[in-house]
Amino acid sequence: MKLTLIAVASTVATLSFSALAEDMPGMKMDGMEGMQMKQDAKQAPVATADGRIKAIDTTKHTVTISHGAVPAVQWPPMTMAFSVTEEQLKGLTPGDHVSFSFRLEDGKATIVSIKK
Repeated sequence: MKLTLIAVASTVATLSFSALAEDMPGMKMDGMEGMQMKQDAKQAPVATADGRIKAIDTTKHTVTISHGAVPAVQWPPMTMAFSVTEEQLKGLTPGDHVSFSFRLEDGKATIVSIKK
C-alpha cells in the first residue's frame, strides 16, 4: 500500500513540474525586447595586436600575421593565420605593418578589424 501511495505521489509531482516547464502563452512580453535570452551565447571579447602581414590566402580567407604578445588572450609573440573577409583584405599586402583586432572563439581567431 505504501508503494502505491509513493508511486501516485511521485507521478503527481512529476506532472506538476512538467506543467510548470511548459510555455506560458498568456504571458505578456511587452517591453522585454532588449533582454538577451540564455540561449544567446555570450560573444567572445575582442583582443587587439600589432604585427606584420606574412601571407594572404584569398581562397582560404586567411591572413597570416607575425604579431607581438597579446595579453588579453595570454598569447606570446607568434606567427599565425587569422580568418578574414575579402573586404577586410582590400589594400593590404604581405609586408604591411598592421594594427588589428580579433575575436577568439572555439579555437578559431577571426579578424574583426584590420588597418595599416
